[in-house]
Amino acid sequence: MAMDASEIESMIKAALPDAQVRIDDLRGDGDHYAATVVSSAFAGKTRVQQHQMVYAALKGRMGGQLHALQLTTQTPS
Repeated sequence: MAMDASEIESMIKAALPDAQVRIDDLRGDGDHYAATVVSSAFAGKTRVQQHQMVYAALKGRMGGQLHALQLTTQTPS
C-alpha cells in the first residue's frame, strides 16, 4: 500500500515542527517520492544525521508503505 504525499508531509512536520517540506511524486504512482526538508533542527548535524531524523519521522514506513524517497535536507539560509 502506497503513502499519500500529504501523509508524508504531515509526519515530517509533526517531528520537525518548524520544517518547510516539499514532496514531489516522481512517477505518479504514490510510491516514489522526492522530499526537500528545510529545518533549523538540522543545524550542526551531518547529512546522514539529517536524513536519519527524517526517516525517524516516518516511523518505520520506509521500505514498506513508502518504497523510495529521494531526500534533500538543509538548514534555513
